Formats: sequence, C-alpha cells, structure tokens
Amino acid sequence: MNRFESWLSSTDYSVKVKSFPDGTRTATDAARAVGCELGQIVKSLVFVAGGRPVVALVSGSNRLDEERLGSVAGNPVAKANAEMARSSTGYSIGGVPPFGHVTEIPVFMDRDLLGYDVVWAAAGMPDSVFEIEPERLRELSGVTVIDLMEELTGG
Repeated sequence: MNRFESWLSSTDYSVKVKSFPDGTRTATDAARAVGCELGQIVKSLVFVAGGRPVVALVSGSNRLDEERLGSVAGNPVAKANAEMARSSTGYSIGGVPPFGHVTEIPVFMDRDLLGYDVVWAAAGMPDSVFEIEPERLRELSGVTVIDLMEELTGG
C-alpha cells in the first residue's frame, strides 16, 4: 500500500485505487491502461506560482495556460522541479494525486474537467489511478475551478 492509499484508508472518501503494471505515468499511458478518452485523465501538475507551490488539475488532452494560472495563483509561474514537487505534495512527478498532499497546497482545477461523467487521477504511484466524478473531485480537493486550458490559436 502506497502513501496515498494509506492516507485514503484514514478517510471516508470511498475511492478505489487501481494499479496497471504497464504504468500510468503520462496521460496517454493512463488513458490506454484504463481504456478511456485522453481528456478523462486528470494531469496533476505542480508549479511554483508567486513563490509558492500550487497544483493545477488539467485534462489530459489540454495544455495548461501559465498566464491564466498566474492570474489567480500569482506570478511568476514556473514548473516545479522534481524536488519541489515531492517536498510540497509528498509524491513524485507522474504520480501526484489531486489531494492528500503532505503540505497545505492550493489546488486549481480546469473547468473543462467538469464536462466528463468520470475522470481518472493519479493515486500516488506512476502505475496507479482512481476513478472519480469531477464534482466529487472538486469537493474532495477543495479546488478553485477556473479556465486553465490553453486556447488554440491560428487556423
């Protein structure tokens, strides 16, 4: 049982973790393992915004717009390095869950995720995920829901 599963067992969240031997490190790997659309994968991205770590939850099919994140979380915005991600969340990049972090860390969720019936998020390890309804994810994560995805330009 990993740290996230241990933490879950102390809650009443009723979330079931599923492991996939081929791995779920990337959104593409996770979608393939689970058998869902790429957009149903929740990427938990750790950034440093305004000098403090934050987590941004973004659909697997979208890119994060760092300017939008900075407008609510503070500027400048930069991807957290592996050490910062681990020290602020308790998890390595590729396995960061949307909640259950070792520190109080602000979490921002892209509104686009609310368009799915269910989504899949990392469960503490690069081979583990869990299924959850987006509204339940919002509730359990204590997230701020905003538009975080990068708008496609050109044409």
